[in-house]
Amino acid sequence: MTPPPKPPREHDLGLEYDLGTLHRRRFLGLFAGAGLAAVAGCSADDTGSVTADPTTASTSPTASTTSSSPTASTTSGATDIDEIPQETGGPYPADGSNGPDVLTESGIVRSDITKSFGSASGVASGVPLTVELTILDADKDTPLNGAAVYLWHCDAQGRYSLYSDGATDENYLRGVQAADSTGKVTFTTIFPAAYMGRWPHIHFEVYSSLNDTTAAGKITRTSQLALPKDACDTVYATDGYDGSAQNLARTSLENDNVFGDDGGAHQLATVTGNATEGYVATLGVGV
Repeated sequence: MTPPPKPPREHDLGLEYDLGTLHRRRFLGLFAGAGLAAVAGCSADDTGSVTADPTTASTSPTASTTSSSPTASTTSGATDIDEIPQETGGPYPADGSNGPDVLTESGIVRSDITKSFGSASGVASGVPLTVELTILDADKDTPLNGAAVYLWHCDAQGRYSLYSDGATDENYLRGVQAADSTGKVTFTTIFPAAYMGRWPHIHFEVYSSLNDTTAAGKITRTSQLALPKDACDTVYATDGYDGSAQNLARTSLENDNVFGDDGGAHQLATVTGNATEGYVATLGVGV
């Protein structure tokens, strides 16, 4: 599955850098490439080894039990949106920058990312989560129709497919979507675990077009979405997330090495739903 090595991508400075840098300076609105974050991922071994509990719950929640207001509107025609902070892609991007390149694989363009594709057959189980990102031009306050997003995150055990022990042969929880006329992309997935050293988060890269994404071309913006504590507390009390509640208790948005500069003010998603029927996380992404 691993193609010939490619030149390093500008956002990835390697695992040693990610694990050694504990703070970073970042101001909103800086050009892409400035203010790279510190730690983006820690060893999945810190979360324990309990297998996530399979669920057949609907991914279209009807109840609204928790929310956290983002700073940007997630509808088209939003005004005064700030650029989302530039962050590191971390040590597990699988975008060709440090080994695996899932972006050039047939099947990566999909909305449901819970299942592996191609020759892999694994399924990531956990509390259902729908992620809706609205990609907006921060200068013009208009939706970026045709922009594309590559999104990835860890499973309920804190493992990243293609990298972590027990998931190296899988490529689940990774996918690409092109934005519609309102700038929206939607992914059906599961709620990620909290692993040692990081606040619960989801990684994503924004590209100017679907063709640029699937060719592993130039990245417009690399960032991360933060999940609110109330939703995390509820999810991590369910089966299959052993270790996540304890890991969550050891950190906060304010001391997280990525979100700590501003407490995730521009990256904290609005989350609605419940642990039985699933959650929906929405975020406006200014680029």
